[in-house]
Amino acid sequence: MANLITLVRTLMAFLVVGMLHVRTTGVYVTAAVLTVLIIVMDALDGYVARKRNESSKFGAVADILGDRVVEMTYWIAFAVFGWVPVWVAIVVAARGIVVDGLRSLALERGFTAFGATSMMRSRLGTLLVSSRMSRALYGGAKAIAFPMMILLFTPGLLALLGTGLSVVAYASVYATVAFCIVRGTPVMMEARRLVT
Repeated sequence: MANLITLVRTLMAFLVVGMLHVRTTGVYVTAAVLTVLIIVMDALDGYVARKRNESSKFGAVADILGDRVVEMTYWIAFAVFGWVPVWVAIVVAARGIVVDGLRSLALERGFTAFGATSMMRSRLGTLLVSSRMSRALYGGAKAIAFPMMILLFTPGLLALLGTGLSVVAYASVYATVAFCIVRGTPVMMEARRLVT
């Protein structure tokens, strides 16, 4: 069931990006609401996996892959639309590729990204990368940034809400990117022991 939730939320991200080509207020507001639902489903799949005792290495990898596809779908779409600078999508993609590559190496050696067999050994690394708090904060940052960007470019909404919407949207984007980098750095540091 958890893997099905991961698949559905991934497909929903493609649907949302498709919806963004229909520039009407109703479609954009619906896309923003669906985006929040996609982020909530990210937390839901882990909860369902634990509740139904469906936790597995495959499920953990599928969850991370789903996260990456969803995240990159949004960042790339936003860059293509000209809503965020291209470097934002490049930085997030590069960080994702490097971190996932290192996690793949760790998985080969019996370590997972999260949980009891996590590759994270330091307290700071565990706090920044593996802790539920860190994962919730990062998910929350995306849950603010992604729908806020959609709302920012919703026809007629900026005129109604003023420049405060723009400030909040872009602040949340750059905070999310910074948090992405901060969370990726300990993985790179911890992975040094796996490649030596």
